[in-house]
Amino acid sequence: MEIRKLNPWSFPEGMDQGILISNFSQMVFVSGQCAVGPDGSSLHPGNMAAQVQAALDNVETVLKEAGFSLADIVRMNTYVTDMEAFLETAAEPMSKRLAPHNVSPPGVLAGIVELGRKDLLVEIEAFAAK
Repeated sequence: MEIRKLNPWSFPEGMDQGILISNFSQMVFVSGQCAVGPDGSSLHPGNMAAQVQAALDNVETVLKEAGFSLADIVRMNTYVTDMEAFLETAAEPMSKRLAPHNVSPPGVLAGIVELGRKDLLVEIEAFAAK
């Protein structure tokens, strides 16, 4: 697979503006993942940073099921119920978690009113290719 990052300008920092993918053979679409454990129970109530890491753990688990890894992410959308808490406590750790994989995918960061459960603060959906 060949990936060409498309960045005609330098803002916003932390994400590529686009990605051109060629010569790939497989794609995975990861449904929105939240901070829930294997039994479906909510994790880390009230803690945005911990919920982001748990949601990324779940994204990684789904990717592994298909033989993919975080390094294969080509787009990622993040939905948060508290934008200020995300930007202050979770955005940088999220970037640091993806950086070793050279992943800064284009996507959406959206503030929303609520998720499927009131105690969930973040939902992450990912698209991967290889």
